[in-house]
Amino acid sequence: MTISKASFMKLIIIFGLSLLMLGCVNSKNDNSVSGESKSQEIMNSVKSGYAQVNGISMYYEIYGEGEIPLVLIHGGGSTIGTTFGNILPLLAKNHRIIAMELQAHGHSGDREGPETFEQDADDVFALLQHLKVGKADLFGFSNGGNTAMQVAIRHPEVVNKLIIASAFYKREGMMPGFFDFMKTASLENMPEQLKTAYLEVAPDKDHLQVMHDKDRDRMINFKDWKDDDLKSITMPTLILSADKDVMSPEHATVMHRLITNSQLVILPGVHGAYIGESITAKKGSKIPELTIGVIEEFLAEEWLQKKI
Repeated sequence: MTISKASFMKLIIIFGLSLLMLGCVNSKNDNSVSGESKSQEIMNSVKSGYAQVNGISMYYEIYGEGEIPLVLIHGGGSTIGTTFGNILPLLAKNHRIIAMELQAHGHSGDREGPETFEQDADDVFALLQHLKVGKADLFGFSNGGNTAMQVAIRHPEVVNKLIIASAFYKREGMMPGFFDFMKTASLENMPEQLKTAYLEVAPDKDHLQVMHDKDRDRMINFKDWKDDDLKSITMPTLILSADKDVMSPEHATVMHRLITNSQLVILPGVHGAYIGESITAKKGSKIPELTIGVIEEFLAEEWLQKKI
């Protein structure tokens, strides 16, 4: 894959901190007045709150209705809106959505010590217990995809289906130079609109640097997961990635082979574009709608355990 230095730097920054867009856009999936009204009504009826989980105050939002909730897990450096803002109105039409902000991110509090995917997974599990959710579908993007995998590994009893989007499990799966760049990543690399998004909702406006550094250090210190970790994931799983993502399509394929009961979809574009991420999305692109269609079909399918 040939990519310019400027594009390379941009993609590195986006993945390392999941530097995604803020705000919702109007749904184009249903052009009727009633469809638009329904989406707006759902978005306006959001229920939000805080749960005390594992020593932090975790912020969450709930949209829509449905028997099995769809849990959205944002990427590093992000918020609910900056990761899922473009597609949340589409997903909430057919699902009860539970979205949270993880340790040190957005509205949520922080704790002493570094961030880990394992701790984030335990926090998500604790939130679901707090909300009395027995089973849920999980959708994690970027660092949130790593967290979603850890929920499936550490707390499989709560996961009905799993969607892993633009995530990785070994350092070698990332584009060349990624980890070297992360060693020099600074707050100045973070797009202004994402800093603004954090500062608009964070309880401590001075915590932006801390959040940035914790996310950076988690990537720098990432240790490879074992193949057996992914082999232990047995629930139906959808793996999404882009053909010019910051992790290679070959790495996504390896993950697909390890997670026996999985499907793999490689979408055109770069990291985040297929869910409408504002920094990399192409104006007028229909790819995010295609992504939602793939997700909806996956969630609606009756799966049988397959043996390979």
